[in-house]
Amino acid sequence: MLTAVKNQIKISFLSVKYALMREMLNKVTFFTNITFMILNNAAFIIQWIVLFALKDNIGGYAFKQVVLLWGIAAGTYGVAHFFFKKAFHLSDTINNGKLDSFLVQPKNVLLSAITTDVETSALGDLIYAYIMLFIYDISITSFLLFTLFIVCGGLVITSISVIFSSLSFWFNKSDVITDTANSLMINFATYPDGIFKGIVRVFMYTILPVGIVNYVPVKVLTKFDLGLTFLVLFVTILFISLAFIIFYRGLRKYSSSNLMIAKI
Repeated sequence: MLTAVKNQIKISFLSVKYALMREMLNKVTFFTNITFMILNNAAFIIQWIVLFALKDNIGGYAFKQVVLLWGIAAGTYGVAHFFFKKAFHLSDTINNGKLDSFLVQPKNVLLSAITTDVETSALGDLIYAYIMLFIYDISITSFLLFTLFIVCGGLVITSISVIFSSLSFWFNKSDVITDTANSLMINFATYPDGIFKGIVRVFMYTILPVGIVNYVPVKVLTKFDLGLTFLVLFVTILFISLAFIIFYRGLRKYSSSNLMIAKI
């Protein structure tokens, strides 16, 4: 069992590696995309510098905590979109009958379908994320915890996309739901959680667990808490499991006739 899992993960990493090699054929475009993503993210921090010049505390966060929050948000997005780019287009893959090519391969269907391409600009997010971390703190412990949290966050974001995209097996097209969920997570993740109240706050810690994958890591990196660290790991495993269960339940309903439906 473990050997099979390791082999599937190894195959997925090879897919990502070959996709990256394809993107690097045009080195100018490759490095331009990365550079502009770093600059794009940096522009948003400037607005926080202006805000904190007027106020010392926003939503319970000091400036360095906001820097860390942005680093975690960029890192989770970077992991998700670099390694699992196609997870965010899975609805299209299902509706256009493109899963056929993955079904005939001796590989895990879901992992194969979501690791066939990379988003090169997401490397800019990852570089920016670590720049933010080093502004906050330079230590081995912070580096290791930060890496753990952005990997977990990236896996959760990817899992949520897979879950909502898999609804296409039943409702034909669910890309609008998937895009909305991703937009909400990105928007919520870049603001201190203290500014959110009531039902919105509950929503952020349950249905779209921005609170778990973004705000809890900030708390742990500010003051280490083993229980909260395990909470992040638990939620990550939970959403990965849900993604696999829902996808493979839906896959039972899949047929290449979806391609004909899409064309009609």
